[in-house]
Amino acid sequence: MEKVGCFLCTGCDIGSAIKTEGLEEIAKESGATAFVANECLCAPEGVEIIRTAIDSGELDGVLIAACSPRAKMDEFKFDLNKVAVERIGLRELVVWSHQPGDEDTQMLAEDYIRMGTSKVTKMELPKPPQEAIDQTVLVVGGGLAGLTAAKASAALGHPVVLVESTDKLGGYLLGVKDLVPERPPYDTTHKNDIQDLISEVESNDKIKVYKSAKIKKIGKQPGQFEAELLGGDSFKAGAIVQATGARPYDANKLSHLGFGKSPDVITSRQMETMILEGKLQRPSDNQMPGRVVFVQCAGSRDEKHLPYCSSECCLTTLKQVSGIRKDFPDVECAVIYRDLRAPGQLEHFYLGVQENSGGMFTRGEVDSVDTAGGKLKIHLKESLLGDEAVLEGDLVVLAVGMVPTSADGEAIRQLKDARARIEKKESDTQVAEGQKLEEQLKHHDGTEILNLNYRQGPDMPVLKYNFPDSHFICFPYETRRTGIYAAGAVHAPMDAAQAREDGWGAAMKAVQCIQAMNRSEAVHPRAGDISVADFFLQRCTQCKRCTEECPFGALNEDEKGTPEYNPLRCRRCGICLGSCPERIVSFPEYSVDAVASMLKIIEVPEEDEEKPRMIAFLCENDAYPALDEAAARRLKWNPWIRVIPVRCLGAVNVVWIADALSRGIDGILLIGCKKGDDYQCHYIRGSELAEYRMENVKETLERLSLESERVRVVELARDEYARIPELFEEFAETIEEAGPNPYKGW
Repeated sequence: MEKVGCFLCTGCDIGSAIKTEGLEEIAKESGATAFVANECLCAPEGVEIIRTAIDSGELDGVLIAACSPRAKMDEFKFDLNKVAVERIGLRELVVWSHQPGDEDTQMLAEDYIRMGTSKVTKMELPKPPQEAIDQTVLVVGGGLAGLTAAKASAALGHPVVLVESTDKLGGYLLGVKDLVPERPPYDTTHKNDIQDLISEVESNDKIKVYKSAKIKKIGKQPGQFEAELLGGDSFKAGAIVQATGARPYDANKLSHLGFGKSPDVITSRQMETMILEGKLQRPSDNQMPGRVVFVQCAGSRDEKHLPYCSSECCLTTLKQVSGIRKDFPDVECAVIYRDLRAPGQLEHFYLGVQENSGGMFTRGEVDSVDTAGGKLKIHLKESLLGDEAVLEGDLVVLAVGMVPTSADGEAIRQLKDARARIEKKESDTQVAEGQKLEEQLKHHDGTEILNLNYRQGPDMPVLKYNFPDSHFICFPYETRRTGIYAAGAVHAPMDAAQAREDGWGAAMKAVQCIQAMNRSEAVHPRAGDISVADFFLQRCTQCKRCTEECPFGALNEDEKGTPEYNPLRCRRCGICLGSCPERIVSFPEYSVDAVASMLKIIEVPEEDEEKPRMIAFLCENDAYPALDEAAARRLKWNPWIRVIPVRCLGAVNVVWIADALSRGIDGILLIGCKKGDDYQCHYIRGSELAEYRMENVKETLERLSLESERVRVVELARDEYARIPELFEEFAETIEEAGPNPYKGW
């Protein structure tokens, strides 16, 4: 940008904490062509000053030096097609967090003016993708979640294509008589209304239904998906809801609980069929059982089988006990549970079943089930009935957990086999074969249901338990494939009520995605971002780092390995920018050059002044909000540190580390989200990638006889704001101990 205006707010204690008189000269030395100070820049009068300067054509770039960029977002919202806008939070970064009137505080404010102005001069106006966007929502899976998503999407005004692999809609609920209560008084079951929902969907003019159909392939990108079914039918879609459900865990693996050894040990799914058909019988002799024993967590919460809780098993058992009491009042029921989970209002259902079932509920763990004298013997341990109690029953029902259909892919089975070969280490040949297969399949850790044309695999990547997800804390329904949303039991273990809600939620996300693309905007987490990446492919060396590391599969490759950018898949995380050693990737307002200019313009005191300079790169998702919170609580931190927000730690290019050190900066601190499935970086692997890259940087530093502790990566949760002053002070002490950067002054 050539015509840059710096707008300084002197309110919120800024004007009284720092000397503002000399900031105009500093801004103009850094590239500003205009400077305005206002005592309340966010007031209508202040905003109008900025807007008038933009509309008159006097400016093509604006720096707002006031409060945090996370504050007053509506007030400082301008047409980004006309002007590049950068914000520096002098209030939080300087005034609220440092001593007013102090020399170091003044130097800090001056550096931030330099850094912000310099960055704006390097920014460009975005060129949003002008693409034709299809308004259709494709729903894959015709169970409760899929039917609900189809109905919801149509109600929101969008055409819908529903694809079901079997010859009937309804999924699991076709074999169910009653449902867990979803409405007050919550103490009794409800009639299964799945047939009503099927009729609504099949009679809706906006919904086209394909039964006994499977997807052959899906090409292109969100807004322009091209789907082809086995058999030849094809259509376009703007967004996709995958609601392909789950299957029961394989009870054949539970022989210690009697399954496969006695026909009278059945699964909860088999019991559901008996209740639906009105025939409660022992499979061994077709006689009505006198006592039915329900074994909870059969294979669940067990590292040898399913390590997770499937959440609906307890409720299904309560429903079945209620159904047996209603239809077969002479049959006793006994429930053996590890923990009986009936959250929220469903506690009323649990109490209602206890009061009316005439059965027994006891906490304990089933060690084994065997047959003696025509009876099933259930051996318990750590039970309320005794440490080694034995309970007799005529029929045992195993409450098995859910396994999502996203665990059914042939690629996943081959990958597990490969990893098993490596783990066994039976021979060098087996290990080598396993490693080769793992390398071939490393981007196929998902299903083959959607059959996408993504370089990173044919379907949605999954978490450690094979459920597809993007960020279960902040972005439910979303997967690592932009424009594709998971709903129902393929998304997470859940009961019918949750699946219905999930269908609505996923449909709304799909529609929001289509509408955002209509406006050329990105979706989560940088919702509303209209910029897209630019690749200067003439310098590309086909190293494939960007295509491998992009968490959302935005990049495919041509036959030579050159990246092929799909802008409508992109979520603007910048990890491709951080990964590229040739620096060929840039965003209009976030580029290697722009951030490098901020580093190069910082005033670095001479060694004898004993004022070290450090840079802290903070991810905008967790670390920077935590910093704002620390400032709002008036926590103070070291004034030698200059903070630069980044989109993700994975978006930090190592050239910035080199630039900072060569400039004389004494230390670089990177603070980002915690990594791993249990917390989740907003961009999946950003923190993990940054840590890996910085380890390589540290090795380089040591070869150059520079201390490796000059670069540090720290994980920080959003609510750990109190750690920020401690982290800054601890790092400053480390740098003081290491001494000045030997490149200082060169």
